[in-house]
Amino acid sequence: MLKALKKINISYFGSGFFILLALLIMIIKPFSANLNDTAQLMLGGILISLSIWIFKPFDLSYAVGGFFLGFFALALGLKPAVVFSGFTQSAIWILIPALFFGFTLQKTGLGKRIAIGIIKIFKPSYVSLVFAWVLIGIIISLMTPSSTVRIAIMIPIAAQCCELCRLEKGSKGNSLIILTAFGMAVFPGMGWMSGSLWGPIISGMINSVPETEGIVTFYSWFNVLFIPLMIVTLVLIAGSLLVLKPKEKLPPDALDAIKKLTVTKITKSEIITILILVAAFTMFLTHGLHGIPDAAVCLAAVFLFFLTGVLEAKDFNNGVNWDLVVFIAMALSFGAIFTETGISMWFAGIVVPVLAPVAGNPYLFMFSVMIFVFLWKFLDVALFIPTIAILVPILPSIQEAYQISPLVWMFVFIMAANSFVLVYQNIWAMMTKTLAGDRTFTHKQIGVYGIIYFIACFIALLVAIPIWSNAGLFG
Repeated sequence: MLKALKKINISYFGSGFFILLALLIMIIKPFSANLNDTAQLMLGGILISLSIWIFKPFDLSYAVGGFFLGFFALALGLKPAVVFSGFTQSAIWILIPALFFGFTLQKTGLGKRIAIGIIKIFKPSYVSLVFAWVLIGIIISLMTPSSTVRIAIMIPIAAQCCELCRLEKGSKGNSLIILTAFGMAVFPGMGWMSGSLWGPIISGMINSVPETEGIVTFYSWFNVLFIPLMIVTLVLIAGSLLVLKPKEKLPPDALDAIKKLTVTKITKSEIITILILVAAFTMFLTHGLHGIPDAAVCLAAVFLFFLTGVLEAKDFNNGVNWDLVVFIAMALSFGAIFTETGISMWFAGIVVPVLAPVAGNPYLFMFSVMIFVFLWKFLDVALFIPTIAILVPILPSIQEAYQISPLVWMFVFIMAANSFVLVYQNIWAMMTKTLAGDRTFTHKQIGVYGIIYFIACFIALLVAIPIWSNAGLFG
């Protein structure tokens, strides 16, 4: 009863507040000095869409919020080319193949084979198993940008390892293995643009703004984010070993139990998958030599999966979360909608002055913004995409006012989007809890791990800010 009441409070009251605010704006039109009637009506429509995305009243899907946004914008007279601009961006045509990559890795069993093969190499101890999951996470991140797929592959195997090592359910050792598998499935791959779905999402949003078009590339992403993400990963590893590692050793026969983990003989489909994914990643790395767009490489890879029979016609509907695709495509359209209606300029006039007290010092600026977005993440649980979509169109104004490059915001967006102190904040933490079953972590343990992550982000900033300053991203 209490759980149901909490759900009602969060979804209905939260969305109700947003909808009431939207109706007041559309009726009273309080911003007439800066926005015309169409823009104020559009602002109300955006708030209603955000209420669906963030609070999901009546269990409405993300795509439904996108459908409402599209209908409302068209009804106001905005051109279809503006309303659906997200669907024509190359980012969405990287995202869709990327989801197929993950599905292929799962369908063929290649991901499971890699994970079990690496675990069997390491001698069972808490330290060695932690580093085994680091290696598994990095290798699978090179093969699929889908964190969802990585979680789906790694967590069941992690739970099986805990079972074989006879770790007590809810113990520190059990949680160390499960949380490490979760962390390494999510975080290391974000250091390069093709290592997570944040690559196409954030690059698409930033590159869709005329003033920042083309600024996010594989190389700029890598140069800005690789070092700080590796620092976050290292601090997570060290912090979890320090806080969650139990004193007792693993039982001696755990080695034999893990060695007995079996997989079937490698199949033709797995070999083809390896060749195609390695070729695709090589093409990403060598873009400067051949000039073929990443979207073209991704689409060619999916074409080859279907041509070689690795994927079948029935996999087209099963391999992609189309609800997510519609949601992200409509979020990618925010920039064009904001620009067309003048909301970007109006919103920039509000946010840019607010940043003035902290914008003069890179450390003060980054730390202040990071603290704010971490707190805001308690409200925006829709993958943080609505917040990113709203902020991206005004990044050029922030750059013009304070000489702060939009590229440094990529770190802010990714770190906030993946933050977690409570399970509900992070979709992959929720997925981990479900997949681990009775081998899951406790609320206290995920909270501790989330605090370690929070600290890791700020340690990474201490190293990254001088690097970014030398690269001219500040001032």
